[in-house]
Amino acid sequence: MGLLRMPTRYGIDKECRLILTIGEGRVTFAEIRAHQDRLLSDPDFDASFSQLIDLTAAISLDISAGQARSIASRRIVSPDSRRALVATAPAIFGMGRLMQAYNEMSEGRSEVHIFYDRDEALRWLGLEPGSAIVAAIGR
Repeated sequence: MGLLRMPTRYGIDKECRLILTIGEGRVTFAEIRAHQDRLLSDPDFDASFSQLIDLTAAISLDISAGQARSIASRRIVSPDSRRALVATAPAIFGMGRLMQAYNEMSEGRSEVHIFYDRDEALRWLGLEPGSAIVAAIGR
């Protein structure tokens, strides 16, 4: 699995049935939407896969509450998928919780959980923290 190098980059691990998204620096609404569009057009994308969104290297999530609602309500993965967001910065964690709440209010929602710890998120997704996917994260 190779990660695409962009402000918000991703990789798809078919064996683990996982979409790995990494956001670094200042992550904007436009970058998140562009990322979603890239995923949807990727031939390896499978909406039934789970997703790990790693924002531990992000310094800010520059989106409004309305934009958070828009992101959370856009159907990218299936309702059977799990999405784990990992953030260590309190403001980013809080915005993740807001998007989780918006997701819970929308129809056809996937299961979303927000974590401070990547290993805990991986376990919640049913993956071992020492698995190959961790090496792909680059940490």
